[in-house]
Amino acid sequence: MSKVDGNSDKVLIIGATGCIGEFIAESSLENGKTTYLLVRPGSSASPSKDAILKKFTSKGAIIIEGEATDKDLVEKKIREYQIDVVISAIAGHALLEQLSLVEAIKAAGNVKRFLPSEFGHDVDKSNPEEPAQSFYNIKRKVRRATEDAGIPYTYICCNSIAGWPYFDNIHPCNVCPPLEQFQIYGDGNQEAYFVAGVDIGKFTIKACFDPRTINKHVHFRPACNKFSLNKMAALWESKIGRTLPRVTITEQDLLTMAKEYSFPSCVVAALTHDVFIQGCQVNFFIDGVKDLEIGSLYPDSSYKTLDECFNEYAEDLRIKESH
Repeated sequence: MSKVDGNSDKVLIIGATGCIGEFIAESSLENGKTTYLLVRPGSSASPSKDAILKKFTSKGAIIIEGEATDKDLVEKKIREYQIDVVISAIAGHALLEQLSLVEAIKAAGNVKRFLPSEFGHDVDKSNPEEPAQSFYNIKRKVRRATEDAGIPYTYICCNSIAGWPYFDNIHPCNVCPPLEQFQIYGDGNQEAYFVAGVDIGKFTIKACFDPRTINKHVHFRPACNKFSLNKMAALWESKIGRTLPRVTITEQDLLTMAKEYSFPSCVVAALTHDVFIQGCQVNFFIDGVKDLEIGSLYPDSSYKTLDECFNEYAEDLRIKESH
């Protein structure tokens, strides 16, 4: 049984076995926060989730079994453990479950900050094609419910995770960049921001306890990781020592995929269009009032560069090829 430090900050994380949630939980524990993980009953039946949960419990995480939709349970646990911050990294298909979280947080009355499951673009500034627009409407609904409930919040807008942005893949963080050919969206010159998962976790934990970020939109825009697909392709080619052919995926191709593909690939295709055709990550100004940039908040903290991420992918390839 983990010892709980009564003087440390207490964090409740929902979705810690997912791609983004795992990075956040890891950072929370590394930073000495008393970390509670709300997990669905039966999660340990999945070997991959069980391994993640065992890793976290060995580092001191406290597991709470239950559903995010169980308002009474969540409210009880928030009060019982005097939770300071609730961070949701719930998957896209379950975003509406957060409305129950909002009700539980409001009823408990002791939570100092809520971070709903964002971890992408600023949905109040983006205007993607369907079905991404409907997906964003769900996130907007959670935002408005949080604001209407008077709950202090921080919206984490971390843009793209550092990896090759496959149009049919939700989280490319664990997917190697292409080895046979590049699929280039449009002319390949539209830039976007790419952030390593460890930095999403690190800066999320920094921001959620920072009084400057209360009721703010926090954007991740590392200048070192602002890349177009053409520039990214050239970087990857320098790592693997060969040139790959390029295949153009046109704007119309992406729109057709968004219309005809099944969920969630249709949403990802529409989001890919929003990023690499419409430029949704770079087409607005950070005012420093309602919108804050993470680099301005923490100028002495460094980002893991895309170059470093690609070095790791290339090294993993060399190890696999040698076996």
